[in-house]
Amino acid sequence: GTSVMQVMASDADDPTYGSSARIVYSVLEGEQHFTVDSKTGVIRTAVADLDRETQDRYEVVIRATDMAGQLGGLSGSTTVTIVVTDVNDNPPRFPQKMYQFSIVETAPVGTAIGRVKAEDSDVGENTDMTYQMKDEEGVEMFKVTTDSNTQEAVITVQKPLDYESKKVHTVVVEALNKFVDPRFVDLGTFRDQTIVRVSVLDVDEPPEFWPPSKTMEVQEDAHVGSIVGVVTALDPDTANHPVRYAIDRSTDMERIFDIDANTGAIVTGKVLDRETAGWHNITVLAMEADNHSQVSRASLRIRILDVNDNPPELATPYEAAVCEDAKPGQLIQTISVVDRDEPQGGHRFYFTLAPEATNNHHFSLLDVKDNTAAVHTQRVGFNRQEQDVYLLPILVVDSGPPALSSTGTLTIRVCGCDSTGAIQSCNSTAYAMSATLSPGALIALLVCVLILIVLVLLILTLKRHHKSHLTSEDDEDMRDNVIKYNDEGGGEQDTEAYDMSALRSLYDFSEIKGGDGGGGPGEGGNPASERHALPQWVQSPDLDFSVFRDYICRKVEQADEDLSVPPYDSFQTYAFEGSGSPVPSLSSINTWSSGSEQDFSYLGGWGPRFRQLAALYAGRRGEEDGEES
Repeated sequence: GTSVMQVMASDADDPTYGSSARIVYSVLEGEQHFTVDSKTGVIRTAVADLDRETQDRYEVVIRATDMAGQLGGLSGSTTVTIVVTDVNDNPPRFPQKMYQFSIVETAPVGTAIGRVKAEDSDVGENTDMTYQMKDEEGVEMFKVTTDSNTQEAVITVQKPLDYESKKVHTVVVEALNKFVDPRFVDLGTFRDQTIVRVSVLDVDEPPEFWPPSKTMEVQEDAHVGSIVGVVTALDPDTANHPVRYAIDRSTDMERIFDIDANTGAIVTGKVLDRETAGWHNITVLAMEADNHSQVSRASLRIRILDVNDNPPELATPYEAAVCEDAKPGQLIQTISVVDRDEPQGGHRFYFTLAPEATNNHHFSLLDVKDNTAAVHTQRVGFNRQEQDVYLLPILVVDSGPPALSSTGTLTIRVCGCDSTGAIQSCNSTAYAMSATLSPGALIALLVCVLILIVLVLLILTLKRHHKSHLTSEDDEDMRDNVIKYNDEGGGEQDTEAYDMSALRSLYDFSEIKGGDGGGGPGEGGNPASERHALPQWVQSPDLDFSVFRDYICRKVEQADEDLSVPPYDSFQTYAFEGSGSPVPSLSSINTWSSGSEQDFSYLGGWGPRFRQLAALYAGRRGEEDGEES
């Protein structure tokens, strides 16, 4: 009788005219599960508790008939689709009552063993489930989680497995719905259980140390080869193979310890010294005798126990100062000692003056009983002129066993003090008011020295560069400059280009009618006429060439005195003849006759120096005469 929905039909006939528009409803198909109200068209369930898991969809045909359903009435029909929604009325069920899985014993924690799933006929969120372990063994060894996508139970390893301890594990897994409808609680519990059997597979495992880590102790005065302790490892496999031991040398590179390969006994390999290293951490290896690939490791800590093998010593090289006007009993220094040993009961030191200081009447030593001693003055006043330094030997003994001792020296300097007891001066650099350089001042001094060196080098470099520059300027000579002019003059005919009188101003080109020094004797010609054929350069009596002579001489002297440069090639042009020359000019400038009219036979009378010149000109003249004849 639960209402599902309502249908409604319409009739176009006039409802006021008889029963033509009076409609009644009936079910043509689906009457086993649904009914319809004939007047209102409301569809209701015909049975209780429809089972969606059996049929979740119904198609019901409803017919509407006019004339109140009487004979002769007209009808129309429609199909109504009814979908049954799900409710959580089915509990989860495992398809199997037992599942079996296997896994190797070396599987790490968190490894998935397998998956199981409980089935639920419901749909949607009504199938959401959670899984849990129901027995103590399962809770301890395994863990079960739910895969939210597939609603499967994932069983994983929660504790390391051991084939030798237990080969099979049986656990109970329970599945239950996450969302339970309280209306259906009376139908039963909405959960189900199954048994999961896990078989552990045996593998060849490395030996196991027992205990996994260990601490050992040894006296630092133990002889080489002394036993420190023994490590033990066993093969966990059923075969129980023998085990061999070794030390990982990367943890004991100095080979301070050794190990017996068969028994695992740790022995000392070198002399120990607690003051150098009080603890040693080494790694011990254990492996099967016939399979060295199966290796396990264990950490071993070895503590070196202290032995009293170091004497006490003064904490520092003590130096004290005492005023010249010191009074007896005045404290001048407190002495403390250090000892590298560390006895378990703590240190206890005893102080006394060394035997060689028994005759000392200047200072006294008092053992304060707290591992320190006090030095006091024992006389009135000191004199620096008599003695400015006192050396006080002090004997220090420890509590042992065995008791060890050492002697240290306290240096006491006599100083001058003011009225307040402040030290003014001492005959020792330890208390002199000497100026000391701090590291910062020393660095600044070094920087200044470096700057001075750089400046000196820079000055020397600039000076050398300046000297070379001056030398190059001194060596420069106008003789070395070659000037080329590309314009050609018009010759002697060109009198408009420049003033020819500037070239002739230094010379006198007048004709010389008489004089001596012409041709030689024995020549057939007139000497006067022969001299008339050559132009004569006569120096003007009013010209002074001392300027040029001084300049040339100065240059020659500079070249002779400067030995740092090689001699240069020089090309000099001298446009004048020296005074007092016995030979007239040979220039052909202003020659009034042609070459054929000249007779050079007079050159033979000029002496040996002009012999070759006379031969050249005389030979040329002979050739010309021959051609004319």
